[in-house]
Amino acid sequence: MYSFMGGGLFCAWVGTILLVVAMATDHWMQYRLSGSFAHQGLWRYCLGNKCYLQTDSIAYWNATRAFMILSALCAISGIIMGIMAFAHQPTFSRISRPFSAGIMFFSSTLFVVLALAIYTGVTVSFLGRRFGDWRFSWSYILGWVAVLMTFFAGIFYMCAYRVHECRRLSTPR
Repeated sequence: MYSFMGGGLFCAWVGTILLVVAMATDHWMQYRLSGSFAHQGLWRYCLGNKCYLQTDSIAYWNATRAFMILSALCAISGIIMGIMAFAHQPTFSRISRPFSAGIMFFSSTLFVVLALAIYTGVTVSFLGRRFGDWRFSWSYILGWVAVLMTFFAGIFYMCAYRVHECRRLSTPR
């Protein structure tokens, strides 16, 4: 059980760090505009060497930002639940802590997939046509790696829950 929780905590830490880095950086998309290099993220865009805040309140920007923030919050709360499960803190005695941590990581995975799907759909259908020479960049890719890490953290915690439940049911009372 502890090896599953240790693997879950490792994946959770890495996934959460990747989520925060992907959300905070401005290299989701790179393109050429009027012959100069430009890139943009969720919060700002840069033309040449000068960066500007994204002040437009466009629905897909707001949805992507909101889902990324929700994903990071779920991942952080999953880490807290995972640490409590690892340390056997008796805070929630009626609720399985590994199961709760697994659910939080699966929720985090769902939210980041929704954010990346919205961003991908709008970028490919609208912005991709607007800018001829464009590509997704490393911040966007970190978001997809964070999907894998939070998903595997959820898998590890569900396995830890299953091992714990099998041991609990097999011991005589």
